[in-house]
Amino acid sequence: MTEKNVLTEIELARQAGKRIVATNGCFDILHIGHLRYLEESKKLGDILVVGLNSDTSVKSLKGASRPINNQADRAELLLGLKPVDYVIIFEETNACNFLKDVQAQIYTKGGDYQPDDLKNWPEYQTALELGCKIEIINLVEGKSSSKTINQINNAEL
Repeated sequence: MTEKNVLTEIELARQAGKRIVATNGCFDILHIGHLRYLEESKKLGDILVVGLNSDTSVKSLKGASRPINNQADRAELLLGLKPVDYVIIFEETNACNFLKDVQAQIYTKGGDYQPDDLKNWPEYQTALELGCKIEIINLVEGKSSSKTINQINNAEL
């Protein structure tokens, strides 16, 4: 499904009174923390839209060795998860344009972000301008793609 078609479906859902929730991230190596985060995000509304950082933006954010999985694989895996309704891949290193396109009522971020820290992020101002409520979702302690990658790199073969 093209991004234009996804945005049309989201708008139709909004017009039907559905509550749209948006979140974003790299979602490079999926783990239980990702699933629980997405489940909690979905509970806040009817439709969950995930903004997925493109391969280029992941490289900019995480370094030359990332992503481990390409954007097409990451998008397909996310769409296979029960809470995820739509995935939109974006090229920028921030989610401002994604937020403007989706026009969600709720924007979720992981618990590694504190509300005061968010005020310095471009997405925070964009969400405020759009009238989008920001919700912080608790993380699963000790679970992250970076930690998993480090464990693999340090494993004895």
